[in-house]
Amino acid sequence: MRGMCGRYAITMPIDSMRELFGFEARPNLAERYNVAPTQEIPAVRIGYSGQGRELAAFSWGLVPSWAKDPAAANRMINARGETIAEKPSFRSAFKRRRCLIPANGFYEWKGGGKGPKKPYYIQLEDGVPFAFAGIWERWEGGDGDHWETCAIVTTDANDALRPIHHRMPVILSPENHETWLTAEPKEAAAFMTPYSGEMEAWPVDTLVNKVQNDGPELVARSEAAPPEKPKPAQMDLF
Repeated sequence: MRGMCGRYAITMPIDSMRELFGFEARPNLAERYNVAPTQEIPAVRIGYSGQGRELAAFSWGLVPSWAKDPAAANRMINARGETIAEKPSFRSAFKRRRCLIPANGFYEWKGGGKGPKKPYYIQLEDGVPFAFAGIWERWEGGDGDHWETCAIVTTDANDALRPIHHRMPVILSPENHETWLTAEPKEAAAFMTPYSGEMEAWPVDTLVNKVQNDGPELVARSEAAPPEKPKPAQMDLF
């Protein structure tokens, strides 16, 4: 399954992640170059005590808390920022359960012309790690069992990515992490805009199409050309 955003990479060392996102735990996390829907992923949220941040594991693909059968539910990997506050599947999570999803880059597939779509790897300038804006949910069964899932929030593509795809994930600057996690929905909604900084994008091999493939070769340029470094998008903020 691929969508916007449907695959990404997370390769930052755990100490760098702790410093950037401000949590205390120090788990062992392997480098991953092909994170895919339904897999377990790390995300940062406010702890259940309401104080401090914690790193938690979620299944990528949000299942609403009211789903009768989570195994058969339609797992939604993305939540459109434009409708997140109204959609029954997302509005409760957006209001009360937002999270930061660490990443180093993500993939998108460019269509057009004949033949299969071409995958691209996209990152911030110089490969700086970042956070996707995320939401999470908790499903509880009658026997006390529970399941925590999440989705990545998306918005319109900026000028850099529009030639590749018309949508992009919402990328949060570090100074906005706390507001995204704790603010009222109206204030958090102001961040659901296209990323305005510089980005790099280049074509990669179709190895990334198979979820079984995972390694640094997936982000290597498939053409002997330097990364594209488009100018920042010009946009109107909310």
